[in-house]
Amino acid sequence: MTPMSVKAAIIEDERVLLLANDRGEWELPGGRLDPGESEPQALAREIAEELGVSARIGPRLAEEDFEVIPGRLVRIVSYGCVIEPGSGLRLSAEHRELLWAPVASLGDLPIPEVYRRAIRLWVSLRISFKNP
Repeated sequence: MTPMSVKAAIIEDERVLLLANDRGEWELPGGRLDPGESEPQALAREIAEELGVSARIGPRLAEEDFEVIPGRLVRIVSYGCVIEPGSGLRLSAEHRELLWAPVASLGDLPIPEVYRRAIRLWVSLRISFKNP
């Protein structure tokens, strides 16, 4: 069975929150489910662990397999999320760096396409919610 990881597309002021991993790539916050956790519960826990903040878990955006390293697939399930107001971000030891990257200019940043698709989906959903 393919392992699963839940990921959060968090966008504020037209910037997306990215974390630097040990493979030299930028990724969305999140991680694996603990036994008995739902996807939203796991994602809320992972955001608290990785960033020290609470988040509202929004809609499920996508689910697709991603080859993390050659021969190793992980099922990525992405959600649109919002950080609770007044939360101060704190980077955990799991990641090397935190970046608020402008959505419009992600360009050449090393971001796997699976995360770029989740970002685009959340941007388009947020726009449709704002402009009915």
